[in-house]
Amino acid sequence: MAADSDIDAVVIGAGAVGLACARALARAGHETVILERHGAIGTEVSARNSEVVHAGIYYPKDSLKARLCVEGRRELYDYLESHKLPYRKCGKLIVATDGSQLAELAGIAQRARANGVGDIRELTKREALALEPALCAEAALLSPSTGILDAHSYMLSLQGEFEDAVGMIAFRSTVTRVTREGEGFLVHVEGAEPMRLRARIVVNAGGLRAPALAARIEGLDAVHVPTPRFAKGSYFSLTGRAPFSHLIYPVPEAAGLGVHLTLDMGGQARFGPDVEWIEVRDGAEPDYAVNPARGDAFYASVRRYWPGLKDGALAPAYSGVRPKLNGPEDAAADFVVSGPEAHGVRGLVNLFGIESPGLTASLAIAEMVKEMVGE
Repeated sequence: MAADSDIDAVVIGAGAVGLACARALARAGHETVILERHGAIGTEVSARNSEVVHAGIYYPKDSLKARLCVEGRRELYDYLESHKLPYRKCGKLIVATDGSQLAELAGIAQRARANGVGDIRELTKREALALEPALCAEAALLSPSTGILDAHSYMLSLQGEFEDAVGMIAFRSTVTRVTREGEGFLVHVEGAEPMRLRARIVVNAGGLRAPALAARIEGLDAVHVPTPRFAKGSYFSLTGRAPFSHLIYPVPEAAGLGVHLTLDMGGQARFGPDVEWIEVRDGAEPDYAVNPARGDAFYASVRRYWPGLKDGALAPAYSGVRPKLNGPEDAAADFVVSGPEAHGVRGLVNLFGIESPGLTASLAIAEMVKEMVGE
């Protein structure tokens, strides 16, 4: 690709959301290029999570997370089914392990129904144990529409459809700044092939680096650039088979959904994530190493709902970092999909705080972005 090339749309970031946005734009007739600083798709947030298809249970009514998760979950299951990609609608149990959590569990059920999750079911202790005999629970919620997928297979499919629509991905291409040129943008890129791209549309799907990148977009008022926060979550895998067929989640805790049990497509169980607030300097890579000592706290957390977990059964697996817009003492922040109507810069959409349920919501986010730039 030559320097100073003209293109209709540039999407920055080739995670699940960036790929979905680029696919939607390309299929709508926009000549689109993805700029990805790494050498492959989906190497950060999209590759380091629980690979869960969320139902839309926990989020405040009318929030973007609630709406886009519910819409995106339906679209995602349809996509996985029609493209014959691996997934399993295994269902999830949200577990109250003592009487003090029953009121919170009822509140979660009420919130889920308000969000349009109509299949949520309240289970008594007897009903929960009939489904999962190894469980310790006073009551539980069953979410039949929660499932799991192979995130990489999904992203490869999005990439294939984007390229089939004549889209192009430039790997090892770091966007250093975006300046204005006439009615459009000039995107400055360093890397294997330094270049400048003239574009009418810019979508910032930079994940962890989206706020830092937005701060380098000429003409965007700083009031529309949030302060990024970073929450590292470590996962531990179970050595051996788990006696569960559903995903098991405790009642949520601050900054996350607690140390939950998920299954991969091969049936292997893993636990996590925990929450560790970290600093990530602009341009630096997070430290993804899993400290084995963090597993000590996992045993107590997991044994609240699975007393049968044996000593020494957990092994460090991997970690991920979530792009947060709230600090450790704040209420969880909503997605921010900031388009021209919010910030006044025509053709620009910034995606901030796209953590869970971003993977589930990716197709719905992409439709929203496509409509914003279409206007």
